[in-house]
Amino acid sequence: MDSLVRWWQHDPWTRLGMAVAAALLAAMVLRLLAYAVLRRLARRRPLAADLLGRASAPMEWLIPLLMLLAALRVLPDADVLPAFVLVQHVLLIALMVALVWLALRCLGVLELAAIHRYPVDVADNLAARRMLTQVRVLRRTADVLVILLGTSAILLTIPGVRQIGASLLASAGVAGLALGLAAKPVLSNLIAGLQIALTQPIRLDDVVIIQGEWGRIEEITGSYVVVRIWDERRMVVPLNWFMENPFQNWTRNSAQLLGAVFLWMDYGVPIQPLRDEFARLCHEAPEWDGRVCVMQVTDTSERAVQLRALMSSADSGRNFDLRCKVREGLLAFIKANYPEALPRIRAEFGRSGDAAAEGSGNAAPAGHDAHSLGDGAR
Repeated sequence: MDSLVRWWQHDPWTRLGMAVAAALLAAMVLRLLAYAVLRRLARRRPLAADLLGRASAPMEWLIPLLMLLAALRVLPDADVLPAFVLVQHVLLIALMVALVWLALRCLGVLELAAIHRYPVDVADNLAARRMLTQVRVLRRTADVLVILLGTSAILLTIPGVRQIGASLLASAGVAGLALGLAAKPVLSNLIAGLQIALTQPIRLDDVVIIQGEWGRIEEITGSYVVVRIWDERRMVVPLNWFMENPFQNWTRNSAQLLGAVFLWMDYGVPIQPLRDEFARLCHEAPEWDGRVCVMQVTDTSERAVQLRALMSSADSGRNFDLRCKVREGLLAFIKANYPEALPRIRAEFGRSGDAAAEGSGNAAPAGHDAHSLGDGAR
């Protein structure tokens, strides 16, 4: 027994091995208990099920690292031997990395919970898109802050680079963000992301017109926005561009939209039959939402009049289809019933012809002269 005690006291590596074994055994037991609790909660709460699926990988590393650090702390000579100090430092850095990993996964679980609670695949999804945009932007901002704080904390544990860690922590503050806005594009995009999340000039699935291109907001990241153009192209726009430049948002408050079809017609066109045909086309079209169906004369020129057919739909996609149907229907109706109502160029030749005839009569008073001219012409 005395030899065993002396062996324990004079062999630090044996103590280290036994401490590691005990720590791993405790980590295994703690891991089983944690998973048992999460599985029990997952049966009734979807959030716990998502947490169990996403946080399992970082937890596999976090619990053993935590137990190993705790075991090394209780060793009497843990702070004396250089090897023990180095092992503790490496384990501490690994523990911080695992904590950052776990925090990022938890943020992803919260984002997924918001997606499940506010689905966007419904007809009236304005509130869902508003909430989802805030969650997406704030989650990416939180990811940047978590990584920045984790990196700073790791650097603070290293004496040679401790000043770098302190500088990173200082730049993470609000004052550092404000001062670095003009000099650091990353921080500028971070500020723009927070502004978009709070003021929401754009949201996911919004219909926008940017530089003459029609598209939908497909993705909002921490530094850029992806706009899906109608022909399946993708326009990548810097995040802070939306805070510095004007653009059109067709679904800012509602997806409902008014659309117009313009026709240039002759002055003699009968307006009321065209109004009746336009009303019939709107009532028969499933894309019309029943709000607006009006035809008016909106402009005139020296040759024609302009008719504007104004119609409403529930969203921009339906409105585009409705305008195409109305345009085709009105053209077919005009072609079949009033082809003469298309714009024409009028010219009057009556007076000029009479004057020419009168002038020619005065020039040839004699009959034989006229006959001689005619013979020469033949």
